[in-house]
Amino acid sequence: MVLTRNAIVSFDNEPLVLVDEHNQVQGYDSKVACHQGQGQLHRAFSVFVFNRHNEVLLQQRSALKPLWPLYWSNSCCSHPRRGEDELASVKRRLKEELSIAPHPEFLYRFRYQAEFADIGAENELCSVYIARSDKRVIVNESEVADCRYIAPEALDRELRENASHYTPWLKLEWPCIREKFWSQVASL
Repeated sequence: MVLTRNAIVSFDNEPLVLVDEHNQVQGYDSKVACHQGQGQLHRAFSVFVFNRHNEVLLQQRSALKPLWPLYWSNSCCSHPRRGEDELASVKRRLKEELSIAPHPEFLYRFRYQAEFADIGAENELCSVYIARSDKRVIVNESEVADCRYIAPEALDRELRENASHYTPWLKLEWPCIREKFWSQVASL
């Protein structure tokens, strides 16, 4: 059983940070504008939360999301807001979406662009974090439809056999974590 609560924590007009490929601020624009067409390059982050068994927490995105609704994704992802420190934004979003407060560790940053049908796109310079938590998750229904823990090997298999059920950023980030950063996950 997934415990839930409902609070609006994301707004179409919230100002996101536009950047160049070197993460230098180029300006600000609304969340909606940043995701129209092929998208404007902006800062983002993804967090992978692991329990004590090194199972990773996945979330199914809310049906209300305009991009990739009901797709399975990493534990938490979002954007730093204008004037907000990135690590502070990661902690804020973990609390808002999952009601947990672990201590995230930065792994790496990468750029990607992915279009969702003719609705819009992600065009992000994305920082990837990991964290460990065994606290009970309470999902925010306005952001998350469901969540589950999965063993790393099972997720590897899922991405080979059922990749169409997962967000494009998860499909890029997870193999990199497994290949280059797994020792850091194990030492969390």
